[in-house]
Amino acid sequence: MSPRPLLAFGAGAALVIALGYVGGQRYGDQFLAAKTGEIEAAIASADGGPVTARLINPLGSAMRHPLLQNGESLPEATRARVAQAVAAVPGVGGVSWEDGSATAQASATQYTPLHCQEDVEGLLRSRSIRFEEGSAALDPASRVLLDEVADALRPCLGSIIAITGHTDNTGPEPGNLELSQERARTVREGLVARGIPRDGLRARGIGSQEPVEGLAPGDPANRRIEFSVIATEPLLPTPVDTPGAR
Repeated sequence: MSPRPLLAFGAGAALVIALGYVGGQRYGDQFLAAKTGEIEAAIASADGGPVTARLINPLGSAMRHPLLQNGESLPEATRARVAQAVAAVPGVGGVSWEDGSATAQASATQYTPLHCQEDVEGLLRSRSIRFEEGSAALDPASRVLLDEVADALRPCLGSIIAITGHTDNTGPEPGNLELSQERARTVREGLVARGIPRDGLRARGIGSQEPVEGLAPGDPANRRIEFSVIATEPLLPTPVDTPGAR
């Protein structure tokens, strides 16, 4: 093939990509404009008070999976009610809280453990996900272990995966709580980078509240990450998910 057809083909492919990007951006802007008011009204109807919903992902693009924020002071029942009200907005997908402690399905779905739980526990029985001292940065060996954890979780995609960070009781508890939350979020982002969908991940930290049974609260072995894998009912497609007629 001569260079000229190749150049034409490349230019055409670039144009298609550019048009797709522009179309996606335009659709995202339209989605935000249409849904922001509805979501705010849903929060208000559930007595959500200070709760806000973020519809922009870290790359600056619109997303249909709202991340609820500023609800830490609300009772759990109110948080669940708010999440369910937002999830009921047409076109909205999975709803989660920034701290990962509640979901829109929390009070409506029966959960059952999955075999992935045993697989992950087997990986962590002799090794643990570790961080640099006083930091939320993974040490090199733990990055390799997280690769294995992601592989173990992959057969159960579509489930809810709870990631819980723990610390020992060294230092003041508010600092322990914040550090455990940062570490859980680091693991969540590590799993996302390894292909585990963010929608199914719930990250939270509980500081030193739950030491390992049989260990003193100050034992360094309490600095750990635990995973809980639970099955949920499959999500029903919304109008955003369902292709139109050809």
